Amino acid sequence: ELHILNSCSPSQLQGLCSFLQLSTCPEPSLVHFCRWLLALSPALSYTSAALLAEQLFLRRVLSLSQPPSRHLLAALAAFCSKYSQPFCRVLVAALLREPGAGAEQIKLVCELVEECLEPDCVQLVLSQVLEVPLSEKLLPVVQAVLGRQVSSPAHSWSLQEVLPPELLDLLVLTLCRQAPAFTTSLDYAKVVTAVLTVCQGQVS
Repeated sequence: ELHILNSCSPSQLQGLCSFLQLSTCPEPSLVHFCRWLLALSPALSYTSAALLAEQLFLRRVLSLSQPPSRHLLAALAAFCSKYSQPFCRVLVAALLREPGAGAEQIKLVCELVEECLEPDCVQLVLSQVLEVPLSEKLLPVVQAVLGRQVSSPAHSWSLQEVLPPELLDLLVLTLCRQAPAFTTSLDYAKVVTAVLTVCQGQVS
């Protein structure tokens, strides 16, 4: 039945999501739905996957006031395993820009960076962070990106894959320009230390 998703226009898909009440369906059902999506062939288009990411997760994640349930984490991990680019461009971008996003939302982004996302999406998340004014709230996300590079022995990712020179330059420039706003920030100090540790061969 899910093959119908491949023949829907964006407006039809939005209507179908509303009809099926996907944004409020029980979380165990959400896990099943996301796992069924993995078996869908051909895969969803980028537009459809982005729309589904918004419908399935945005309201749930923005409303978090405590750590997400194991069912929600399982659904997120399943969706990210196949559609991480549209997921990051829709959901993670919204969380980074949402003024009401709190500690639980940022912790979730950090967990996705540390556990679920592939190098290109880790890089995408960092570039999204650097597109908005750096704040105390977002520093843990930068730290998670840098920590992912030094604590992933199971993966053979080079530094260049995750943090190419142009992105490193932008990160260092951002940290330097905004340093006066973080003179008493322990998280800022940790990020600077991580940059100097992880990227010591590239930072002069």
